Amino acid sequence: MKKLLPTSTAGSLPKPSWLAQSETLWSPWKLQDEELTDGKQDALRLSLQEQLQAGIDIVSDGEQTRQHFVTTFIEHLDGVDFQKRETVRIRDRYDASVPTVVGAVSRQKPVFVEDARFLRQQTSQPIKWALPGPMTMIDTLYDAHYKSREKLAWEFARTLNQEAKELEAAGVDIIQFDEPAFNVFFDEVNDWGIAALERAVEGLKCETAVHICYGYGIKANTDWKKTLGSEWRQYEEIFPKLQASSLDIISLECHNSRVPMELMELIRGKKVMVGAIDVASNTVETPEEVANTLRKALQFVDADKLCPCTNCGMAPLSRRVARAKLNALSAGAEIVRRELSI
Repeated sequence: MKKLLPTSTAGSLPKPSWLAQSETLWSPWKLQDEELTDGKQDALRLSLQEQLQAGIDIVSDGEQTRQHFVTTFIEHLDGVDFQKRETVRIRDRYDASVPTVVGAVSRQKPVFVEDARFLRQQTSQPIKWALPGPMTMIDTLYDAHYKSREKLAWEFARTLNQEAKELEAAGVDIIQFDEPAFNVFFDEVNDWGIAALERAVEGLKCETAVHICYGYGIKANTDWKKTLGSEWRQYEEIFPKLQASSLDIISLECHNSRVPMELMELIRGKKVMVGAIDVASNTVETPEEVANTLRKALQFVDADKLCPCTNCGMAPLSRRVARAKLNALSAGAEIVRRELSI
């Protein structure tokens, strides 16, 4: 995209109340079978329209076609038993009942490719599609087969690469891998996590992004943030190796966080999706607040590589609040664009 400071969202947008429970993360579908297929497509059209009306430049499906940002992909793979469940600690933060890896994981058919093709048909704007990253996937399961986080990550990377190549062929311009686990398991990230992610993007010609945030605005995440002290320096542990990686774009959390802005200097040269919208608050940012976040980021990110974005997904917010935040993001980016063109 040629536009200076192209805006985008990091991930999910709220689902309409007729598709799933409003303001509820990972809510079950309210429709079934053909009605569900039609309902997802209607919700995707609606989400796209709201992004376009708000002036978002790089659009997505708003994750209307999936229930959970990780498990919806895993549900379509062989080797994982969703009936056989164990309780595990998710990112060292909270306990959850998760499916079990019982055999070799493999992908027999595309998961999101038809949805991506449908989105491509609806717009000429650049489109971005989100997939879970290998490390975040393994952290959402109990592994009774490989008994090795690294081995399982490499297997998931292989299946993700298959999906990513078909998404690219369907017309996706940017494929984003969500890796919140990168903010927790620093040794593993540097030992093999980034390498596994590079396996997932192997051979792709479209742009690739990795989204690393501090999570949705749910209690487990906000409680964890309170333990991180006055400065959140997690990015410092992983940015040097990411800067040297083949990933094109780094998506990170900024606004209302305690991440020191100067850490972005460690990824100088990469495109950076700067989170200028707080997804853990119903308070709608003013355009000037968004612009201020972007001005600070421009000290460490070249203007032609900065993409204003949200901190994370907005699925738990009301549609009214999410729309207002998207409008603020666009308006704030426009303020800074005008300043840069003077």
